[in-house]
Amino acid sequence: MLLFVLFSLFYFSPSLSLKICSFNVRSFGEAKIARPEVVDVVVKIIARCDIMLLMEIKEAKNRTCPLLVEKLSGQTKGQKEQYSCVVSGRLGRKTYKEQYAFIYRQNLVSVKQTYQYPDTQPGDEDAFSREPFVVWFQSPKTAVKEFAVVPLHTTPEMAVREIDELYDVYLDVRQRWDTKNFVFMGDFNAGCSYVPKKHWKNIRLRTYSEFAWLIGDKNDTTVKNSTSCPYDRIVVSGEQLSQAVMPHSVNIFDFQAAFQMTEEQALGVSDHFPVEFELKAKGGFFDWLKSKFSKKRRGRKNRQAKS
Repeated sequence: MLLFVLFSLFYFSPSLSLKICSFNVRSFGEAKIARPEVVDVVVKIIARCDIMLLMEIKEAKNRTCPLLVEKLSGQTKGQKEQYSCVVSGRLGRKTYKEQYAFIYRQNLVSVKQTYQYPDTQPGDEDAFSREPFVVWFQSPKTAVKEFAVVPLHTTPEMAVREIDELYDVYLDVRQRWDTKNFVFMGDFNAGCSYVPKKHWKNIRLRTYSEFAWLIGDKNDTTVKNSTSCPYDRIVVSGEQLSQAVMPHSVNIFDFQAAFQMTEEQALGVSDHFPVEFELKAKGGFFDWLKSKFSKKRRGRKNRQAKS
């Protein structure tokens, strides 16, 4: 009986993965904050994730993060889950400004450092409309213990150049921080007329072998039925991180279908669907036990081969 229990736990015990998401909330400013039905949907979407990158935050009084964290913390009964938020400054050329924001569960991850890419590379200044706000996360409960997330919301007409420039951000961050694990994600506008097929060869993040694109060119991350474009992307780099990605976890979350909304209602929230993937939980007792059994089996096979 004891052996049966151990066997069952060994093979079927669930482990908690870490879900990382990216969502362009489309012009999230005062007007949207004033619409409770929109805020409620946004909170539901964020609550599915352990780390959520939000883009197109236009509200200028820095109320977005506190509001969403308060809503998230208050939605669970009993013991409240603790969320936190780190947000960039207001980014953009001239008067038009946006912010990147990361909302995350404090019991699962913490922020080691943040870095606002200066976009002042000699001879290539001001390459980005909204420079990446890079966050280095510590993740003690996953197979990979730390990783940097590089967000990007491109200007559609400059998508090819901006996506390519992410490689320079990658080199810069690697020099500053002791990490090889990277997640690049956001609304890259990486599809349809903004990135024609013939231009992919000019994007280092695509042509260099150390980068894996989790959202493919034939996917559709748009809400409108009349469009089918893979604008929102996730790219990973680093052997440890790549091996830690949960199989079959990459997903485009259709909140319109999940929450039984009309297209008009969904577009009131955003014209983009969130994209997401999961990282494996770190190995525990049963992984250790499994490795012991595996070693014994290999030992028996070796002895049989020698005899």
